[in-house]
Amino acid sequence: MAGVRAAWTCAVIATVSLSAAVFAYVEDLDDKFKDNRVDDVWLVDFYAPWCGYCKKLEPIWYEVGAELKTSGSPVRVGKMDATAFSGVASEFGVRGYPTIKLLKGDLAYNYKGPRTKDDIIDFANRVAGPSVRSLPSKQMFEHVLKRHDVLFVYIGGESPLKEKYIDVAAELIVYTYFFSASEDVLPEYVKVPELPSVVVFKDGSYFTYDEYEDGSLSSWVNRERFQSYLQIDGFTLYELGETGKLVAIAVIDEKDPTEESGRLKSLIQKVSTEYRQDFNRDFQFGHMDGSDYINSLIMGEVSVPSVIILNTSNEQYFLPSEPLEGVEQLVLFIRSVLDGTAQAYGGDGIFQKIKRVAYDARSTIMSVFRSSPLLGCFLFGLPLGVISLMCYGICTAESDDGELMKREGLTDEEDEEEEEEEEEGRRCDGKLEAPRDEDVGDKEAEEKSVTEKKLD
Repeated sequence: MAGVRAAWTCAVIATVSLSAAVFAYVEDLDDKFKDNRVDDVWLVDFYAPWCGYCKKLEPIWYEVGAELKTSGSPVRVGKMDATAFSGVASEFGVRGYPTIKLLKGDLAYNYKGPRTKDDIIDFANRVAGPSVRSLPSKQMFEHVLKRHDVLFVYIGGESPLKEKYIDVAAELIVYTYFFSASEDVLPEYVKVPELPSVVVFKDGSYFTYDEYEDGSLSSWVNRERFQSYLQIDGFTLYELGETGKLVAIAVIDEKDPTEESGRLKSLIQKVSTEYRQDFNRDFQFGHMDGSDYINSLIMGEVSVPSVIILNTSNEQYFLPSEPLEGVEQLVLFIRSVLDGTAQAYGGDGIFQKIKRVAYDARSTIMSVFRSSPLLGCFLFGLPLGVISLMCYGICTAESDDGELMKREGLTDEEDEEEEEEEEEGRRCDGKLEAPRDEDVGDKEAEEKSVTEKKLD
């Protein structure tokens, strides 16, 4: 028994020590940070204590700090309460919580990817290093090709194209990797039409930048930084919106795979590879697990499985008018979207904006009631009760005032009527005959007799 207790004690001590060590790798920052940060590279989480997403990120953030520290990375990891130090947070352009930024010198890079340990660490290591990394050998080139799904390589010597490439790399390093190499370190299967050239390696192949066909280098890199076919989630769809491409998605349920789901997914994959030359400039292809996110975007219901095309720039979406039996029907559907003959739904007009406000309000209320019915009753029932009482008070006050005015009005009318009657009475009295002298004498005699009796 004593041995078991000793073992438990050791385990608890080890756990506490490990937790303390992990927490030590993440520094709590204050308002002095902005003056002391310039000499180091910092990865900072700007959070709010009440933010649910921030609390969910917190354990991941400590893992990021521990991993970067133990791997020898030069990146220092910190966190700042943006509500306590709002002035510092606003200087760094923090608008929501949590906000992850890598600060290098005078530059600040926003992280917009999935909030997972591996993705955040990859972002930190990529941005903390040089914008363009050199590949000095074939072995290094092969190693990099195996490690990254998408990478851009400048091939050649000094040139105006290389200057543009370096500028683009500094701008888009937050999204992907940029390398440079000489022609002699390229694999034998890579053939470039001319030097210098910029080549993107992805999807098991490579594609060369052509200034005349592809436009600006920055736009081309922005379009090509994704694989041709992706598993799409909310973060990915947000980033795809910056490419300007339409997104063709097979909406499936991976937890309950069906034959139809597999067929639609295969159709999208096939078109993404076989029709790359036709659609790569304008379309991104992929699949999404579940329809909840899509439903929230279109403010409607999408059947699962199905195919939908999203235009993230204006919030329009397109649905096939007939079942997609094969590649030919899918290609026709995509071409109809391109030439404008397909029926467009949604949009960013005023009616859709009003609908969006109402939909978001309804969704918020429903989510609160589903997660905590008592809290929902308190948050929404109490204000409604107060408003109802105020309205009742206002209505009853107006009614009482009306009755009082009515009564006052009736009294005035009655007074006027009484005054008129008195006037008429006086007029009538004036018209009557004056009293006779005998009557007056009799009255005076009676008054005298009464006075005499009182004296006696």
